[in-house]
Amino acid sequence: MRLEPITPRNYEDALKLSVREDQRDLVSSVEKSLAEAYVWGEHAWPRLIYDGDRMVGFLMAFVDLPWKDPDDTDRRCGLWRLNIAADEQGKGYGRFAVEAACAELRSRGNTRFYVTYVPRDGGPEPFYRRLGFVPTGELSGGETVAVRTL
Repeated sequence: MRLEPITPRNYEDALKLSVREDQRDLVSSVEKSLAEAYVWGEHAWPRLIYDGDRMVGFLMAFVDLPWKDPDDTDRRCGLWRLNIAADEQGKGYGRFAVEAACAELRSRGNTRFYVTYVPRDGGPEPFYRRLGFVPTGELSGGETVAVRTL
């Protein structure tokens, strides 16, 4: 498994990626993510997740992102988006991608890695808790904020 940058050769495949129908309210599309990566270019770290030659998912981390608004001095890093293809879930790709993003941001000197998620039955909270994320008590856009020490 590996993470790869998005390039002119693979971006159209990235745009085809979709999660399960019951998860579409939990995570934004790759299209929206790439638009955000364009707008927040210096803070976005978008990557495709591959198993061999097969693209199985999309991850976007954020680095030194202003937390509340563009002028905020509270800057954080963490997981902005994780989309695992509907037919590729449950195979360890999400865990691999989060661990790889944590390693990348740790190598840049970061000590905490944040994630937000929709707090509902069938949501990703158990997945993130298994990876060591702990809710902070904050909400962001109605989503639970959790953090993991790197």
